[in-house]
Amino acid sequence: MEKGEVPKTLTDSFQKLDLNRISPDHKTLNTSSAFQSLVVPFKRTQPPSLVSLCLSIIGKHLEDIIPDLTEIACNFPADIKMAIAAIARRRKLLNDDMIISLADGCWEILDVSCSDVTDSGLAKVSEICRSLFAVDISQCSNINLHGITQLMQHCSSLKILRCGGCPRSDYTAHRCLDILKPKLNDGEGDSWEELDSTQMAHGAQSLRWFIWPKIDHNSLENFATECPRIIVNPQPPSPFGFKGIHIPREALPGIVLDDPIVKDIDPSTWAVTGQCPEIISRTISMPTGLSIAEKFRLAFVERDVRLAPKRAKNARQRQRRAEREWVMTSTEAKAVAIASQVSRSLRGRN
Repeated sequence: MEKGEVPKTLTDSFQKLDLNRISPDHKTLNTSSAFQSLVVPFKRTQPPSLVSLCLSIIGKHLEDIIPDLTEIACNFPADIKMAIAAIARRRKLLNDDMIISLADGCWEILDVSCSDVTDSGLAKVSEICRSLFAVDISQCSNINLHGITQLMQHCSSLKILRCGGCPRSDYTAHRCLDILKPKLNDGEGDSWEELDSTQMAHGAQSLRWFIWPKIDHNSLENFATECPRIIVNPQPPSPFGFKGIHIPREALPGIVLDDPIVKDIDPSTWAVTGQCPEIISRTISMPTGLSIAEKFRLAFVERDVRLAPKRAKNARQRQRRAEREWVMTSTEAKAVAIASQVSRSLRGRN
């Protein structure tokens, strides 16, 4: 009786068995695993360093130390000075006095974009920081051709220059072609020995990358024709470079030059009420163009700066000619010359 009931019980059990059925626990397990596969694994970030926390505190109270910044900054390392300058630029506090107080001879990059730095401040910083590799002066309406000329003159290692972004900065960038291309000047003097080497030939010999986002077609053609060694607005087609040339990060369009310096600092440091904390966006509502009076003023300033060395050279020549004429015509000068000759002959006899 029991032997006959065992096969019947096994048959009923196999018939009730559903191999396609998924248990609630199994379904929950599969759903959970599928959700975990879609979620990006969480990366544990490191806490900010003590230096970054201190810089954040200094940046939030930067207005309080500006009067004594010259005495305070002299004890800071070069990277700390650069970080303070980057915070000041984001807080719209960077001007000539502050950048001169923070400038360090070890700096290789300089970002004064969207600041109140002028030609005199840029010239003084270029005298201190002679090892600059990349400079960003975009959207600086107070920097003209004179400041860029001083920058090229003092920083022989400069390879990257970023400018433009506002009407006045675009105008300055348009006039940069005259100082970036190497050329010979017409020397007017009594002899070639009186001419300095800087008056015979000049140009940005080390510059290789020129970033001007709103460059016009004619200026782009002029750069390609007269300065073929300078690449304007490089757009790498691949990660390997531009035409086989490695493009440094500082030369890529759309980047902020001093971002790596403040990457570990809390962005709330420069989030001041009434000012835009976003520094990357470069679209600022500004006039579409310069007035005719402003263009005339900038042209006059540029002409005055360009002719200043020539005026100084002509003044030296006139002074030398006047001295020669005085020696040839003045009786007193002849008497002094004869007396000096007599005194020399008497010393020789003794």
